[in-house]
Amino acid sequence: MRFATRVLLLQLAMVVTVVVLCSAAFLVLAVQQLRAESESTALNIARAVAEDPDVRSLVAEFSADPGTPTEVALRDGPLQERAVAVAGRTDALFVVLTDDHGIRLAHPDQDLLGQVVSTPFEAVIGGDEVVEWEVGTLGESARAKVPIYAPDAASVVGEVSVGFERASVFDDLPALLATAAGIGVMAVLVALLATLMLRRRLERLTLGLQPEELVALVQNQAAVLDGVGDGVLALDPSGVVRVCNAEAARMLRLRDAVGRTLAELGLPAGVIDAVAAAGTLTTVLLDDQVLYLDRRSVKHEGRLLGDLLIIRDRTDVVALSERLETVRAMTGALRVQRHEFGNRMHVVAGLIDAMRVDDARAFLTDLIGRGAVDEVVDGIELVTDSFLRAFLNAKGLEASERGVSLRISDDTLLVGSLDAVEEAATILGNLIDNAIAAAASGGEPRWVEVAALDDGDELVVTVADSGGGIQDGIDVFSRKPGDETRDTVHGHGIGLPLSRELARRAGGDLWVIDVGGAGGAGAVLGARLPGVMRTNNDGDQAR
Repeated sequence: MRFATRVLLLQLAMVVTVVVLCSAAFLVLAVQQLRAESESTALNIARAVAEDPDVRSLVAEFSADPGTPTEVALRDGPLQERAVAVAGRTDALFVVLTDDHGIRLAHPDQDLLGQVVSTPFEAVIGGDEVVEWEVGTLGESARAKVPIYAPDAASVVGEVSVGFERASVFDDLPALLATAAGIGVMAVLVALLATLMLRRRLERLTLGLQPEELVALVQNQAAVLDGVGDGVLALDPSGVVRVCNAEAARMLRLRDAVGRTLAELGLPAGVIDAVAAAGTLTTVLLDDQVLYLDRRSVKHEGRLLGDLLIIRDRTDVVALSERLETVRAMTGALRVQRHEFGNRMHVVAGLIDAMRVDDARAFLTDLIGRGAVDEVVDGIELVTDSFLRAFLNAKGLEASERGVSLRISDDTLLVGSLDAVEEAATILGNLIDNAIAAAASGGEPRWVEVAALDDGDELVVTVADSGGGIQDGIDVFSRKPGDETRDTVHGHGIGLPLSRELARRAGGDLWVIDVGGAGGAGAVLGARLPGVMRTNNDGDQAR
């Protein structure tokens, strides 16, 4: 049985129970009220008869007569006529008059006149009024007995008894019960209607799910949200956060996110814009993290329930890809150098096979003097660190493939050697790649110039290019939502923003020295990287 049906039946049972209990209480109160009204009416009638001067006088005469009156003498007497008239006007079952010995002086059954009444009368003759339900010769009735005093009110000379039969007392009870039953039926119908409306409302709120299904859903949700490595953020149609797992709170630096909007959570404008962007997959940079935001609308039976935001931390992946790019560039440069060195060895072997030993010796001497391969970067001899030299040569080969020449500035001076090669290569590689892309898109001549200086454990580099510079109003260190281009021109990817965050996290910085664009000059960017150099003792002595 469905939960909504159980709720319906339970509410109906409760309403019916309440109606039955209230009806029973109403019935008891109605019976008590009718009994009290009948007793009060009988008492008032009896008092009125007992106060009648003629009745008091006649009853006093019969009480003073030592003999017992006969039925014949009483049948058409004034007391009998008065009693019958009063009973007729008030619809009473009987109006009985007796003397002080309980002898009936008036009675509906004339055959009982002159006889002692069948119910106790001593208390009334003693001066008390008695109201009770008794069974007499005319059956059970609600009766009131009132003493009749002598005309001088000195003594009790008799009693008057007025009664109403049970059937007449409860004549109004069926109508009252019918009214109560009608009200009870209306209450049940109203409860049924309210329950049906509540059932419909519950099914809409729970999307038709039953409590057992909701329990299983909550358990599964908790297991999934706490078990996945991605952040999950669920927003209702009004933009209020309804679900936020621990990973989402960690990556977005949120606390008590449920029940608040993204704007109220104090998230950067870039993240809010990314959530509101039309695209489903967006990359944002939050502090030193690269986050992928995958937004999807959730619908159920055509009804929009809100948006689901899947947050993935790709900082390590992006950083690793940057490092792999550096390794790839180095590998490509080594492959080219190996190929060039192999060609030169073939030349030497050919000269020897041709018995041109002197020429082979001269060729090898020339190789020893200028190296096994030619270096394509002008001024590379100013770079003394072997790794940095090889890295710049690799970037020079990449630049030459795109028609750009890479050169080292005459201001370059390196005394120490590179220690944190991965961090330096990642940041410097991004700067050079963006400069090469900018120079390749510009006019002739196409060049990129790198200057490097070290101071203790700090490395300071500047990278200039011959491109068109940075356009006005463009922040090369911010990433706009929906822009999926990666590292093509200044600021159009995540390389520069990530590089700046990496530099700042290490205590350094990355900034724009000159936006360029004037006189055909390109942009100039600078970076300060502390902790990446190792001081050489020889260099210290040279200083």
